[in-house]
Amino acid sequence: MHLDEDAPDWTWDDFDPDTDEVSDGELRFLAERPAEAVHHHHNNVTLAARSRIDGWVRLRQCHTHLDAVARAQVLFRAGYIRNLTVTESRNIGRAWVEDHSVQLTDIGKDARLCIDAESLALVANADGSYKLSNGPFMRRFLDGYYPMRVSSEVTLAGSGLRFAGITPLHQPGFSVELTSGSIRFDAWFEGRLHTEIRLVPD
Repeated sequence: MHLDEDAPDWTWDDFDPDTDEVSDGELRFLAERPAEAVHHHHNNVTLAARSRIDGWVRLRQCHTHLDAVARAQVLFRAGYIRNLTVTESRNIGRAWVEDHSVQLTDIGKDARLCIDAESLALVANADGSYKLSNGPFMRRFLDGYYPMRVSSEVTLAGSGLRFAGITPLHQPGFSVELTSGSIRFDAWFEGRLHTEIRLVPD
């Protein structure tokens, strides 16, 4: 990934997408979902009390509807990920951790990959608030970007923080749901997606 913990930058071999679907990277939310299943990237992020001190959060991440290709990799920003492990691998020839990446070979139909890690993602602002930034999320091949779904649930647990805002705002193709102690969003898009959740002390 280019910027932080849970925005994998995928690279593919032997991928032959429909060029009519490609975008140039400019973010465009999809009010109507694609007819065919697209790569779904799902995050569960859990904050603890110590997260306010050291910035580290628990990350559980799963990928489904992966493209059937010979090789791919999920890259994380060096220094912003630790204790990276593969917890589930289905219809993938081999999946292994290499430095700050997960390497994949022989990805088949209906493949699924899940990982567990800690991510340095929570940043304290000068005004006493905090931000949880994610991205860029992207499904990229060469110079093109293809439809993708990203959903995320952030659990505040015993962090002592509460929700104060999110960017982008709720809109067609990007839904936001607030529950007691958690924030969820579901995004259908093309291009590069960055999200930022603002939190304040209880």
